[in-house]
Amino acid sequence: MRGMNLAPLVNTLRFLWHHPLVSHNRMATVSRWFRWQMGSRILALDAVVPFVQGTRLIVRRGMTGATGNIYAGLHEFEDMAFALHLLRAGDLFVDVGANVGSYTILAGSTGASCVSIEPIPSTYKDLLANVNINGMSDRVRTYQLGLGSVSGVRELTSDLDTMNHVVDGGESAHDTIKVEFTTLDSLLSDETPALLKVDVEGYESEVFGGAKNVLASPGLLAMIVELNGSNIRYGRIDQDVIQQLKKEGFEPYDYSPFERTLRRQSGRGSSRSGNSIFVRNLEQVLDRVRGASRISMLGTEF
Repeated sequence: MRGMNLAPLVNTLRFLWHHPLVSHNRMATVSRWFRWQMGSRILALDAVVPFVQGTRLIVRRGMTGATGNIYAGLHEFEDMAFALHLLRAGDLFVDVGANVGSYTILAGSTGASCVSIEPIPSTYKDLLANVNINGMSDRVRTYQLGLGSVSGVRELTSDLDTMNHVVDGGESAHDTIKVEFTTLDSLLSDETPALLKVDVEGYESEVFGGAKNVLASPGLLAMIVELNGSNIRYGRIDQDVIQQLKKEGFEPYDYSPFERTLRRQSGRGSSRSGNSIFVRNLEQVLDRVRGASRISMLGTEF
C-alpha cells in the first residue's frame, strides 16, 4: 500500500455515500461499485447497463461520468433530475460537450428531440453507439464538431476522457487533435432549445459568444452549465460567464429534485456537480418542473 494514491478511491466512496438517490441503501451502492470495479478489470469489455426510464448505456472501465450512473443511478443527480422534470415531448434539448451521451439519452427518454455535439472522434463513436442502442436515431442529431465564438479549426486534447479541452498556447503534455469549430447560432439556424447543456471544460464564454441568437430567444427556458474554474486556462473566471449570462436575463440556481424548488446561487455552482442551472423566467420553469410526473430509480421517487 506504500506509495499508493488512495485519494480517488476515497473521493468516489464519499461521493457515493452522500448521493441522494442511494442514501437509503448505501451498502447496495458500494456493492454495485465493487462488482463493476472487479468485473470491468477481469472482462475488459463494454457493458450495457440500465439507465433511466427504460434506456440503456454502453459503458466501459475509465468512463468517469458514465460509470457514475451505474453506481448511483444519476451521476449528477440534481441537474439530471432537473432535465427530466423540465423537458417534455416535442421540446428540443441541445447537449454541447455530450461526451458518451448520458444527458442526451436522459433527455431522449422524456420524448424530447436532441442535438448532441461532441468533438473527440473516439468519444463521438461512443455517443453514436448509445443513441443507436436506444433506438433514438430518429430524434437525436449528432455532430462531431466543436463550438466557439467563430468558425475555424482548433486544437483539442484527446486523451483526458471527460476533461478534454481546447488547447491554449502553453500546453504540450497531452495527445491532441485538430477539430472543426462552428457557432451554435449557425448550427441551429432558427431552432431554439428549451434546455441547453454546456460542458466544455472552461470554454463556456466562447460557446456563448457564438450563441447570441439562441440566448436571446424566449423559447430557451434554462441552461445547465459546468463552472469549475477550468476557464482560467483561457484567462477567464467563472464570474465572467455568470455576468455574460446575466446580461441575457439568466440567473444561476441550484435545483432540489425532491422538493422541486430552485434556490438562487450566491457563489460557485453545485458542490456535487460543479454545474449551475441558469433560468430566466423562474415561475415558468417552476410550473414545468412541478407538473412533471414522478420518476423512480433505485427504489427512490423524485
